[in-house]
Amino acid sequence: MFQVVIDCRAAQHNLESESMGTNRWGIAVAGFCLQIALGAVYAWSVFRVPLAKQFGWSISEVTLTFTISIFVLGIAAFFGGLWLNRSGPRIVAVTGGLLYGMGVFLASFADHKLWWLYLSYGLIGGVGIGLSYIVPVAVLLKWFPDRRGLITGIAVGGFGAGALVTAPVATRLIQRVGVLPTFAYLGIAYLFVTVIGGYFMQNPPDGWKPEGWTPSASQYAQRAGRDYTLREALGTWQWWGLWLLLFLNTSAGISVISQEAPMFQELALVSAVVAAAMVGIASIGNAFGRVFWAWVSDSITRKMTFLVMFLIQVALFWVLPGVHAAGLLTVFALIILMCYGGGFGTMPAFTADYFGSKNVGPIYGLMLTAWGFASVFGPLLIASMRQASGVYRGGLHVVAAVMAASTLLPIIISPPSKLVPAIPQHKAATDDRGQVAGATRPPAA
Repeated sequence: MFQVVIDCRAAQHNLESESMGTNRWGIAVAGFCLQIALGAVYAWSVFRVPLAKQFGWSISEVTLTFTISIFVLGIAAFFGGLWLNRSGPRIVAVTGGLLYGMGVFLASFADHKLWWLYLSYGLIGGVGIGLSYIVPVAVLLKWFPDRRGLITGIAVGGFGAGALVTAPVATRLIQRVGVLPTFAYLGIAYLFVTVIGGYFMQNPPDGWKPEGWTPSASQYAQRAGRDYTLREALGTWQWWGLWLLLFLNTSAGISVISQEAPMFQELALVSAVVAAAMVGIASIGNAFGRVFWAWVSDSITRKMTFLVMFLIQVALFWVLPGVHAAGLLTVFALIILMCYGGGFGTMPAFTADYFGSKNVGPIYGLMLTAWGFASVFGPLLIASMRQASGVYRGGLHVVAAVMAASTLLPIIISPPSKLVPAIPQHKAATDDRGQVAGATRPPAA
């Protein structure tokens, strides 16, 4: 009888494990769809010219809307990370989706009111994006300790793909109904997708791990020996080093993203419709790079991944002003956005490696302030230089120089010291397979 009870419990445990394995991929799909809607913010450049022409606003004034949105996103992500640790991911994701959809919808009332555009699309929408963005990242890192790099790439890959869907759709809508009604239609669509996707966000049970999984020696070497609190992480120089890595990589890519459509029109002499299509194609790099470089980082380490991405960007930003063929220009922009997206795909795993996954929500959420500051530095730098000189050459060459100097940082970054005492030999026990008890358990991560 006791044997029957034990067998039933074992069978129940196996079913629960299989269910968890299935659920985690379902949660990954929901998170990916949520991020696609949020990533539509990257299609902002298709609104720049129509808004400037219709209301007489300058390049810098229109670009500031995008800057506000991304800056606020970085701040809101930190508070979203704190909130989800206390109340769970679902409420944070759904609230963020509501604010995001509402902010974009309210932008449709910005007729000759620049301040309203800043408030609605920039502030309200940016807060919504930030709250929702951090949720799939933090949740999936807990569900996939065995595939950190790959899953964080997938988690934020949808964000990079947002412009691929939105840029051509928004351009057609602008031509048919006008720029302000387009905000209304898109806001309703974003609200629908983000709320549904956010509803499926949930954490695994405490201490959960994939059945039979233990970290490899290489994974263990890259990971913290324990979970850091936010205060402890901020007390290490590594956190600030990772913040700076993210800031520098983001500054480079977002300077192009903020000016893509008009830059393509200027350099390749193409129409607004063709430029919008080029934006959509180039955005594939943003999405693909998040998955590709995150996957690569599982093999060559996170720090080496950043070094390679920086070196690629040095070369491309230097030659970009001299490229006038639409096809080649699109390819170069796609590769730059691969590196840009690669930073976001790799950094969550980088953070979890160094500080553990338990508190990765607030730790990485605060690190995303680098995204906010980069959204000020990169777009305003290139927009102001373009406004002053009339061409993009100077701004792009400055970005190339910044990337060249940045290559030193991934060389010197190193993981925090592991403060985990060794198991005393006289206390080591063996399990039924002759292994040291606890040796098959992963270190805290």
